[in-house]
Amino acid sequence: MSEISETERYKLKKLLKQLSLYKGRHTELVSVYIPAGYDINKVMTQIFEEKGTASNIKSTGTRKNVEGALDKMLTQLRLLKFNPPNGVALFAGNVSEKEGKEDFQSWWIEPPSPLNIRIYKCDKTFELGPLEQYLETKEVYGLVVMDRREATIALLKGKAIIILDKTSSNVPGKTKAGGQSSVRFAQLRENATVDFFKKIAEMMKKHYLTLAAEHKLKGIILGGPGHTKYEFRDKDYITDQVNKKIIAVKDVSYTDEFGIQELLEKSEDVLAQESVAEEKKIVGDFFYKLASNQKIVAYGINQVKEALELGAVDMLLLSEVLEETVIEEFQELAKKFGTKVMIVSIETREGVQLRDIGKIGAILRYAI
Repeated sequence: MSEISETERYKLKKLLKQLSLYKGRHTELVSVYIPAGYDINKVMTQIFEEKGTASNIKSTGTRKNVEGALDKMLTQLRLLKFNPPNGVALFAGNVSEKEGKEDFQSWWIEPPSPLNIRIYKCDKTFELGPLEQYLETKEVYGLVVMDRREATIALLKGKAIIILDKTSSNVPGKTKAGGQSSVRFAQLRENATVDFFKKIAEMMKKHYLTLAAEHKLKGIILGGPGHTKYEFRDKDYITDQVNKKIIAVKDVSYTDEFGIQELLEKSEDVLAQESVAEEKKIVGDFFYKLASNQKIVAYGINQVKEALELGAVDMLLLSEVLEETVIEEFQELAKKFGTKVMIVSIETREGVQLRDIGKIGAILRYAI
């Protein structure tokens, strides 16, 4: 299943969120998935047959709702006329919140890549599983920051950083306790370090080995202050299958959650093809320009809208927490002038910053 664009992802998330809210009182919400290349007329014939079967339902209310949903589905199929290149998913049903009232609605969407599954389902909820798979991030990166005293293990999944594990060591400080010889103290310190490195390696095996075996782990980025991270990597603490997945080692100052963020920021070269790196770079550029030359940026609904209407916006940044109607309005304005659009998550610090200054930002083509 290929990656989908930000706009496709947003539209799909919006539809799935809407459909997930509807609950039928009985098995009366209809979901139909038509695979790419399948004859749409055969599906219409099946729906006609299902309508005939529905006439035998004993409950008057349920029968009316099922028949109404199937009628709505047939109307939608007639309007559609042909099966889109990637196939199509359709949904229909009575979505009225009041029992006994009728509000029959239907929806359809062409998936971002070809459907290979055929489904007809009548249930209390819409069947959304096949579409939800398009939103799943199939491949992830491991992020590890460590030194002799502390380690944090995380996953980068899409734009989300997921902290998996944290640990701290019993390695004593460099100042020895009174009465101990320097040699004995150094040996105790070295033994404690080895034990701690083995513990980190075991954590990495626990969290990353299965992902690596399933080819879902694209790589591991290791970070930390000083030379400790190289000693850890190079002395066979880490099991071979996991060690082979280490694709970069970076210098970072911290070994906690802040260190994970720092590691991500210093790994943009490695993650150049990942959406999180692109998002951090573009939104970071917006904030740099905001601090250094405010004439070539705009932020907030009114200021950005004015710039859009002048055709002055090169890159439009829209926080994912905006109301859907606002996102759609600004996307339509952007289309008129060939403006690039990015839907910005709040999974990164930059995304949170954008949310906090008004949820909308723009990098301009020229000063206004």
